[in-house]
Amino acid sequence: MSDTPKAAGDRLVRIGAIVFFVGAVATLVTVAPLFLGTEPFPTVSYAVSMLMGVGFAIAGAGVLQSIAAQRRAAREAT
Repeated sequence: MSDTPKAAGDRLVRIGAIVFFVGAVATLVTVAPLFLGTEPFPTVSYAVSMLMGVGFAIAGAGVLQSIAAQRRAAREAT
């Protein structure tokens, strides 16, 4: 998949960061009406806020993939 162990999980980490930040913005937008005293958003907006956790999990998978690739490279070097 990748030619260097470091690059093995980089794409997943970047995608996870983007998804996390989309979820963070959605969380701020969803919570704002509670502080402003306006009408709350529909339930779907709360579901979009869950992207924070999904992004964190994707980034974590990328980190684990990088670790596995580095271990394989170290094993092959010895």
